[in-house]
Amino acid sequence: MHDIKQGADHDRFAELAHGTRICYRVDGAPDAPALLLIAGLAEDLTSWSPTFVDALLAGGMRVVRMDNRDCGRSSYAATPPPSVLRQLAARPRSDAYTLADMASDCVGLLDHLGIASAHVVGRSMGGMIAQTLAASWPDRVRTLTSIYSTTGHKKVGQPALSTLVLLASPPPRTREAAVRGHLRITQHIAGTGHRPDEHEETTHAQSTWDRSAGDQAAGSARQIQAIQASGDRTAQLRAITAPTLVIHGDRDRVVAPTGGAATVAAIPGARQVVVPGMGHHLPASLAGRIADEVIGHIARVS
Repeated sequence: MHDIKQGADHDRFAELAHGTRICYRVDGAPDAPALLLIAGLAEDLTSWSPTFVDALLAGGMRVVRMDNRDCGRSSYAATPPPSVLRQLAARPRSDAYTLADMASDCVGLLDHLGIASAHVVGRSMGGMIAQTLAASWPDRVRTLTSIYSTTGHKKVGQPALSTLVLLASPPPRTREAAVRGHLRITQHIAGTGHRPDEHEETTHAQSTWDRSAGDQAAGSARQIQAIQASGDRTAQLRAITAPTLVIHGDRDRVVAPTGGAATVAAIPGARQVVVPGMGHHLPASLAGRIADEVIGHIARVS
């Protein structure tokens, strides 16, 4: 087993040129190939389980995890979040940032770390950021892995109505409420074949609440707005040259499997892996399988 950096005392910070502060952690040998993990909506860097990170380290990677802006211990935007009506109507505010801005944060972090190019893995919204990074900064991405993500086209990858109802719940105001809400939504989205571990998820939800440096509800709303402001990225994805692996479950209630299929169709030469029973969650029970897919993809094209 590898000594994965855990706890706030292992957090490091990069002050980017455009003013955003990014919190990150790095594990692995300094001379190993760099692999950047980009988490999803409202997920901080601890959302990548120790089991998953350890498997990537065992595969010879130097793993970089980051808090996206408006999450964890990274900068929170000073602009007001969009109203519920704006979110429902998909009408972003004029001061919204975009997925391209979030991808620029990734480039800034790589610059800070002196990493010329990295293997990039993103999940959900993080997959959208990773796709944008690969399309707009092709020289910085050695390989791309997009996990349960989509293209932004309105006719694919849409959440189930039952998921939208859960996501519309009022934001938690206490640590205990945050844990209850996390367990409820995770049980709903996890799929049929890989159920979440309640103790593991409770610990993660507590950590996420404790690590937050800002208003989590406002940050999540601005991240959703970034996705909406970026629109349909299908044409942009056709410009991706990095060898691409698309991983999706067949029981995803957040990003329907059509989102993964559309991503594969849009990116030249992309390869898809559909995981039976997998939903919109990456529990420890799936970590080894998904890590093996990532390492195998990197080895196949290196």
